[in-house]
Amino acid sequence: MRLVVWSLVFGMLSSIGSVAQTRATLSQQSQACVGCHEATSPGIVGQWRESAHQKVQVGCFECHQAAKGDPDGFAHNGFLIATIVSPKDCSKCHEKEYREFEASHHADAAKILGSLDNTLAEVVEGDMKHDSPASVSGCWQCHGTEVKVRAGGKLDPATWPNTGVGRLNPDGSKGSCSACHLRHNFSRAQARMPENCGRCHLGPDHPQMEIYTESKHGIAFAANRSRFEPLMKEKEWIPGKQFEQGPTCSACHMGATQELPVTHDVGARISWTLRPPVSEKIDAGDLAAGRKVKSWHQRREEMQQVCTSCHAQSWVDNWYQQFDNEVNLYNDKFGRPATTLYQMARKAGLISNDIEFDDKLEFTYYLLWHHEGRRARHGAAMMGPDYTQWHGNFEVAQRFYTEFLPELRDVIKKGLESGDTTKVQAAHAVQTELDRVLHSDLHRWFVGGMTPAEREQRRKAAEEFKKRYAQQ
Repeated sequence: MRLVVWSLVFGMLSSIGSVAQTRATLSQQSQACVGCHEATSPGIVGQWRESAHQKVQVGCFECHQAAKGDPDGFAHNGFLIATIVSPKDCSKCHEKEYREFEASHHADAAKILGSLDNTLAEVVEGDMKHDSPASVSGCWQCHGTEVKVRAGGKLDPATWPNTGVGRLNPDGSKGSCSACHLRHNFSRAQARMPENCGRCHLGPDHPQMEIYTESKHGIAFAANRSRFEPLMKEKEWIPGKQFEQGPTCSACHMGATQELPVTHDVGARISWTLRPPVSEKIDAGDLAAGRKVKSWHQRREEMQQVCTSCHAQSWVDNWYQQFDNEVNLYNDKFGRPATTLYQMARKAGLISNDIEFDDKLEFTYYLLWHHEGRRARHGAAMMGPDYTQWHGNFEVAQRFYTEFLPELRDVIKKGLESGDTTKVQAAHAVQTELDRVLHSDLHRWFVGGMTPAEREQRRKAAEEFKKRYAQQ
């Protein structure tokens, strides 16, 4: 644990919800640090001079000082210091923020290690003999990794630099405050910008930044950005008070309202988990494991308090109904059927169950839920209609009907023709389940199962569409 040296002057640190010990003058140790680093790394010193830390005379040594026995401590110009300033170090002043962050999904982001995502980066894309560069420069830079310490407190270059939000630090703490509060000025305004979240939350499998940009929230923020930016550095940033439209990611997920305090648990107001193959309420896994957690009902109520800062309750209720309907549609029509069929084929050995991504069906299923399925659900969650439809539902359906089903039929055919009794029986079982899915109400159109009334309804809709355009 780091030792933090404080002087006798105490006061409020200019930071959200934190009480810190402050000094009237900069410590001699930090003065020495600044005196040297002004020549060797003036940019870092310049950042610090613009920070709230500098205003209360919290300097380099107060954050970087190491204790004897710290695995990453090393001698430097007469001081024992450590390169990494961990959330545990920050908790000396920011205890509330530390506790909230440690309870968040962000803090556990490094649990991706060993997941299918990391299998891609370590094996399919990477090099199994060493730390795969695909993981080091890709996955770990957002998710974090275990920072390994070499002799003399020096950090392993395969694992450092790394400011992944779920980083595993040498002192045993999780996370990196500088993932969002970029060092060394730790700007509140910068952390509130949507681009800050977009550093990791973008791309084909979780395009929150792109969805936000196309949403009315993002458009309203862009239109008013020059007006709002000077206010975003202030401690208070409340809808209906400092701003009246165009919230950022942090405003909804972390920010204060007239009723709610700021939180550093970014998932505290999320009611659905949109990440897995089949969405479930955010507390479902914990409840199944017997853990007591904040219920999804309470989480939704808190997010709705954010929404009603700008919207009427009836508007909010109706929007959540639309959102729930989209998630349920994805789950019922594609998520559950595809997952059930895929798992049956895998468990039965119709595709390999010991090697990941060596069968085409594995890639197809992964893209269906991990890319297209997430985009559809996230688009609905953040009011991005293009991502809900064309980058989401349409591509889910295209992947399911024109790739997943034909590939699954090929797998069934090979099983039936294998001559292996066990595989033949398994193939029959998968075929039976596939027939049940395709003849259900949501899929029977695909096998010619529309009723005469449904066909007539579609015919009339098509004729009316043609008439509308013919009149122009």
